[in-house]
Amino acid sequence: MPLIAAILSGRYEFALVVAGVAGVSDGVDGWLARRFHWQSRLGSILDPVADKLMLVGCMVALGWLHEAPRWMVALVVVRDAVITLGALAWHRVLRNFQARPSWLSKATTVGQIGFVLLVLATQTFGWRVPMVVPVWIVAILTVASGIDYVVRWGLLARRELKGRGAST
Repeated sequence: MPLIAAILSGRYEFALVVAGVAGVSDGVDGWLARRFHWQSRLGSILDPVADKLMLVGCMVALGWLHEAPRWMVALVVVRDAVITLGALAWHRVLRNFQARPSWLSKATTVGQIGFVLLVLATQTFGWRVPMVVPVWIVAILTVASGIDYVVRWGLLARRELKGRGAST
């Protein structure tokens, strides 16, 4: 992936441009899909997976280069792994999985993207920005949304399984 390769090679200016273009094109793609009803089940799964792979890859690269705290990167990776494993388990057991991100999950993604862009911008422009607050914002959002997913989807799965047990 060119973005991650650019980060790992220290080409922060190029990485910032690629990240910006990727973000804008993803937004335009989503808007066009909704506006012209070009949505598909496959697209509704692949688009967020691709976004998450890119975002997690950026976080891991920044952690590798010590541009992001490794403990925060671990939180991001673990949260996304738990969500992915939960979605796969839901699909395997209940068969009717549909991704429905919460506002908290969307806020987490925005926070994580903002963090990556901030790190890339500080490196590109030589800004001296204290990163303590952005790190903690990302960490808190990541943990809160991970807990939210586990609780919300766990309750939904319990109701779904209970309903299936009552109907048999």
